[in-house]
Amino acid sequence: MASSRIQATVRQLSKTYKKKGRFELGIASELPAAYKKFWREWKVLKPAAVHFVPQEGKWKRDELTGETLPIQNIPIPLKHPAELHEGIWGGEAVIKGFQKREQHRRRVPHYWVPVLKRTVVKSEVLNTHLSVTVTDRTIRLINDHYGFDHYLLKTPACDLVSMLALKLKKQILTELMNGCPRYAHDPQRQKEVYEEYKTYLSSYTPEEIDWYGLSWYEALCKVAKQKEAANRPIPLKNVYRKNLVEKLKAAGIDGTKSSADEISTTTSWLSKMNPFGKKDEA
Repeated sequence: MASSRIQATVRQLSKTYKKKGRFELGIASELPAAYKKFWREWKVLKPAAVHFVPQEGKWKRDELTGETLPIQNIPIPLKHPAELHEGIWGGEAVIKGFQKREQHRRRVPHYWVPVLKRTVVKSEVLNTHLSVTVTDRTIRLINDHYGFDHYLLKTPACDLVSMLALKLKKQILTELMNGCPRYAHDPQRQKEVYEEYKTYLSSYTPEEIDWYGLSWYEALCKVAKQKEAANRPIPLKNVYRKNLVEKLKAAGIDGTKSSADEISTTTSWLSKMNPFGKKDEA
């Protein structure tokens, strides 16, 4: 009887006291909804399967035994090194596992690293060429999307992964939002590029574009700077000076002007107090 009461109390407490999430602690609670949307797209949304072939349906039948088994599409754990954010790997990453190299030897740890190559891609919206580190899958995806800009704009953040790709995507969206100013010298080409890519702007608001592509640390720093700018303290000397000027104006006194007699009187009085000053000769 007592154990059932304890279990009921534990269940009730577990429902009452929930663990606070990432966006509920400290200054992170002040992050706008625009960044939360990007974070869900980047970290929460399920990425496309790259290193395994997903099976459709819920059940499958074993060809040998005829047994019905559930289908489990469990993604392979991936390692994202720092070098990944310096290139565009197309969703690929480093796989850590074991490899049995000889039949009568135990398996050994092994890392499978994607083949990287340096290539040049062109961005029509930015009107520039970029030298980036890519994989064969990245080149294939760019060709499938008929251009580098289309690939970045159509691919969600969870599949782009790297900060370089996200920063470029944000820069392209900002350029489109401003009307492609890099083609200001050629109005006809500017109109053609804008008409081709303007459909991607319908998925984002200006605030979402402003917060897009920021890492967690960059977003927190941005919130801190905005908060500091909004609550910047005003020195008291500025407040007192402003109040004094207003009082002088209300009294009809101009504090910026002083008569020559007052200046000469003050100077003569100070000269008497200075022991190193020249004395008047009799």
